[in-house]
Amino acid sequence: MDEFHRVDLHRAGFSNDATETYQALPPKPSSLKRWQWWFLVALNVFFLLAGQTSATLLGRFYYDQGGNSKWMATLVQTAAFPILFIPLLLFPSKQPPPSTAITPRPPYFKIAIIYTALGLIIAGDNLMYSYGLLYVPVSTYSLICATQLAFNAIFSYYLNSQKFTAPILNSVILLTLSAALLGFNEDSEGSTGVSKGKYVLGFILTLGASATYSLVLSLMQLTFEKVIRRETFSIVLEMQIYTSLVATCAAVVGLFSSGEWKTLTSEMEGYAKGKLSYVMTLVWIALCWQLASVGVVGLIFVVSSLFSNVISTLALPVVPIFAVIFFHDKMEGIKIIAMLIAIQGFASYIYQHYIDDTEAKKSARHAERVSSHGS
Repeated sequence: MDEFHRVDLHRAGFSNDATETYQALPPKPSSLKRWQWWFLVALNVFFLLAGQTSATLLGRFYYDQGGNSKWMATLVQTAAFPILFIPLLLFPSKQPPPSTAITPRPPYFKIAIIYTALGLIIAGDNLMYSYGLLYVPVSTYSLICATQLAFNAIFSYYLNSQKFTAPILNSVILLTLSAALLGFNEDSEGSTGVSKGKYVLGFILTLGASATYSLVLSLMQLTFEKVIRRETFSIVLEMQIYTSLVATCAAVVGLFSSGEWKTLTSEMEGYAKGKLSYVMTLVWIALCWQLASVGVVGLIFVVSSLFSNVISTLALPVVPIFAVIFFHDKMEGIKIIAMLIAIQGFASYIYQHYIDDTEAKKSARHAERVSSHGS
């Protein structure tokens, strides 16, 4: 799952504070007609859900058909980042009026250090996700990834002054319980056929990746608030592009330093579906992750980061359903209970964001009325 995964600004790291989000992000384009706006929303929702779900399932397919390079699986999660230059060039952020106060950009050296550090963390995070997807069934993997919301709430509390409300606390408890049930799942070999030891390792690494991913989100939000002090469409895309560049370079170094590059030829020749299928699987994994990234940023641009985050989380319960269909994962007993508990945790988390969204809109309307009366 990427940076990334499971791409969320979440992969781009936006504020969990709804009031700050509405103040910082540009309003949705007023020049669009209503049907055009709804079309863009539907299109970006499709990009996000289809990209994220397809990338995860194709990642499992890569391993099932004979792929075994964890660094290659890590590399493809960010390698297609140049695609993000397309929306960056097509939809540049509008320049503010001359009378508007503009926050000066921080020193490039400082930004470079931050992007490099974040990119390296993302590369390590993606590597843990690659191991997790290899050692646990894709349905279990996706449910474990749901814990990123719980970790996100915890890190946001300490790093971003996010309030720990009753619905958020309830969400953390439910998602933690869901992960704990999966950890004690007796069907440890699942559909991957690995040993119990590797299953436990995959479980721990996926859990650690979810925690690291949530930490990256909070660090990105902290960067926007304390360093860049602006959140526009272009700046968010730039952060995704440059952190992905660093993560891709780190994955290439890991691929060669680990010696896995020497086995890629034999891996391709031994791929169950053939050489062409091997190449196309990797290409489509990379494209799907970036398609999801475009969907994330697009929803932020036309709606809000809140809505984008909510849609991102919807893909996680969807993956186990497709895993049962395509990979014949078992969805019985403890796993079904864990999935239902995770969905309840999602609902509780989303409900809190709905409350924040409602309060932010009320505050915005109140500010407009005060401003109109004052003028």
